[in-house]
This record gives sequence, C-alpha cells and structure tokens, in this order.
Amino acid sequence: MSSRSLNKVMLIGNLTRDPELRYTPQGTAVCSFGLATNRSWMPSDASERREETEFHRIVSWNKLAELCSQLLTKGRKVYIEGRLQTRSWESPEGDKRQATEVVAEDMVILDSRKDREVGETSEVHAETAEVKEEAAVKTPTEEATEAKEKKEEKETKKDKKEKDEKESKEEEDDTIDLDDIPF
Repeated sequence: MSSRSLNKVMLIGNLTRDPELRYTPQGTAVCSFGLATNRSWMPSDASERREETEFHRIVSWNKLAELCSQLLTKGRKVYIEGRLQTRSWESPEGDKRQATEVVAEDMVILDSRKDREVGETSEVHAETAEVKEEAAVKTPTEEATEAKEKKEEKETKKDKKEKDEKESKEEEDDTIDLDDIPF
C-alpha cells in the first residue's frame, strides 16, 4: 500500500529582482526570480512588533516562464503556487552545492500596474489556468520526443520550401521567348 504525501507551496510576496528567462538546449523556456515574504509578530515581552523577511528562489517552466518574464518586474506583488524542489551539484572548484527552490505551477499578479506607476490593471490568472499543466517539469523522454517533433517539423518546412523553389525555377525555365521561335 502506498502512502500519500503532499508537496505544495503557496506564497504571497514581492519580487526581489527582475525575472531571468533562459532556454534549455531542447528549447524549453525556464524563468527564475527571487521572492521576499514578510512575517511580523509581537514578542511575549510585548516591547515592540518584530518582523523578519524570508527570501525564496522561484523557477517556472514553459509558457508560465515566458509569462513571468513578460509581466513581472522587481517589486511586483504576486501569488505563487508550486512545489519545493532541492537540486544538488558540484561547483567548478569541486565543492558540493545544494539549493532548494519553488517550482511554480501557477502565478497571479496581485498589484495593478497603476500601483506600479505604469497605468492599468493587469491580471493573468485566467491565462495561467490554461498554462498550469504545461508548467509541470517534463521528463527527459518527453523533452526528447518534443525536440524530435520540432526537428521533424523544421525538416518538413525546409523540404516544402525547397520543393516550392524548384517548381518555381521549372516554371521560369518553361517560359518561351517569342524571338526564339523560327517563323
């Protein structure tokens, strides 16, 4: 019998930096940015209110990554929903490194552009609902299949273009000049 588990993160905070959009070698979009969340409390001695800030690494994939890159800027207030993921790697110096980040599955902008001195309200919840499933991390097999399909599509377009050029050239060669006809 398998046991159930849950890995879900919900954050509301402000971006600490502009999003950075990159692409994997397979062409998958990945966007990363920082998010700060605040917590305040009154200590038991009731002297004065205390506050602490927590900083989070956020990563989004595919269409959600492109949306984050286009719509988010440093300081914007957003709601992020996703899951925790820990990555490990070895630095060029040979040190073992580890980072825990939130892989975003949904994003909603909570402040308006007017609040951000731009001019009009922006809400992307409806768009992200469509993108939510596509934002999930793909397996290497799915990425390889997608890359293969893109390559085949490019080859098909290239073959069609070459065929059209060849037919166009043949049509030009079939043109008869009236001066070449002996009467």
